[in-house]
Amino acid sequence: MPPSGAPPVRSRPDPTRPAVLHLDLDAFFAAVEQRDKPSLRGRPVVVGGTGGRGVVATASYEARVFGVGSAMPTAQARRACPNAAYLAGRFSAYRAVSEQVMALARELSPLVEPVSMDEAYVDLSAASEGLDAAAVAQVAEGFRAAVRARTGLTVSVGAGPSKLVAKIASDLRKPDALVVVPPEEQHELLAPLSVRRLPGVGAVTGDRLVRSGLRTVGDLAAADEGELVRMLGRAHGTGLLAFARGVDPRPVVSEREAKSVSAEQTFATDLTDRRDLAERTRRTAERVASRLVAAGVSGRTVTLKVRRYDFSTLNRSRTLPHATSSAREIAAHAAELLEGVDVVDGVRLLGVGVSGLSEFAQTDLLADLLGPADEPAGGPGGEEPAHEPAQEQEGAVVPGGSAHPYGPPARPGWLPGQDVEHAEHGPGWVQGSGVGRVTVRFEGPHTPPGRIRTFRDDDPDLVPADPPVFDPQRWAAQRDEPSGAAS
Repeated sequence: MPPSGAPPVRSRPDPTRPAVLHLDLDAFFAAVEQRDKPSLRGRPVVVGGTGGRGVVATASYEARVFGVGSAMPTAQARRACPNAAYLAGRFSAYRAVSEQVMALARELSPLVEPVSMDEAYVDLSAASEGLDAAAVAQVAEGFRAAVRARTGLTVSVGAGPSKLVAKIASDLRKPDALVVVPPEEQHELLAPLSVRRLPGVGAVTGDRLVRSGLRTVGDLAAADEGELVRMLGRAHGTGLLAFARGVDPRPVVSEREAKSVSAEQTFATDLTDRRDLAERTRRTAERVASRLVAAGVSGRTVTLKVRRYDFSTLNRSRTLPHATSSAREIAAHAAELLEGVDVVDGVRLLGVGVSGLSEFAQTDLLADLLGPADEPAGGPGGEEPAHEPAQEQEGAVVPGGSAHPYGPPARPGWLPGQDVEHAEHGPGWVQGSGVGRVTVRFEGPHTPPGRIRTFRDDDPDLVPADPPVFDPQRWAAQRDEPSGAAS
């Protein structure tokens, strides 16, 4: 959130220049793991929940060859690629690298809009005027080289006259790619692509468009606006038509204004006890309320998210007559929304969110004493199922989830991929643990692949450690070593 009273800096993109960049770090979480763990370089690596209920956050390109992808259940990924390294994730390490990359982006322009830890938009027109495709390519190539030198990672960059074109371009030739699309070439680029490439086209909308004969972006661009409005509604239909025709006036905003605050938890086993779920809903609502208070904001719409045993996801929402940051009020509304959900077959994930944020709460002063306002079930906003299946994006950390946001670990204690240090053997990372033992590989980003040792899981000489320090100069020197040298 920007400081109170200080609106975020934003700029309308110049449709005559390819000055909007979309930066996308390649297989980010997995790439950081491969950088810091030399024994994993060139091997399939999967980061996410490592237990039977886990979900994949990121897969390396070596794992993607086997069909492993983001949001896939970890159990399914293990069947598709049993020889991959499955790691629980080290978010402090990812955050540190993300901050380095975003700092490099801000050297290009004051207009940098982070989308997630591994993605951002940059509007170069805020720093330089009259940039043509060649000049943009030069700037982007310099940025890619700087990221490689500073972090050891690769980043794909797309450039175009709008956010839409820049993002599509960055994904065309991943990994480690640069694609610049001049304005006069954007229609040629967009036309043959599947309609599913457009923002706002999920599984349900995509199927409806394809059934109507609108398979490509070009088909959609030539469609009748009235027909799209009847099919998808006015806002969605006209918005997709504009995107298909290359029209995207969305500005690059220097500080992303939070649209919602949420927390969610994935359970180790499906829950069916309604009283247990109600108590978990209350605790989750309290976490959301504490974040609202810390941010100095409140919101009018309370949302309950329920992912069922079969991975179908329901969203139930209620819009209040006033904004609130009250834990009791949020919890009470979320509990009422839960009452309308069938939980007999089991719930694997539960989340609570508040949206429609503003800086000043106009909470009913009696809310904490009397509970929620007496209103019809569903409230003014009603209760609506999700129109599109929930999508979990690579690099997007679920705020305030369980101990691991992509599902519970395989067991409590040592997590696969966790940084550790041994009094005798030095720094390393956990390869696995179980039956009272923990296996550690001792290596780091600037060592050869290390040796493996197994210890009792309560060995007093083995302790958790901070992520290893990455040294760009040592990394550069290693890359310049002759083949066969330590990597």
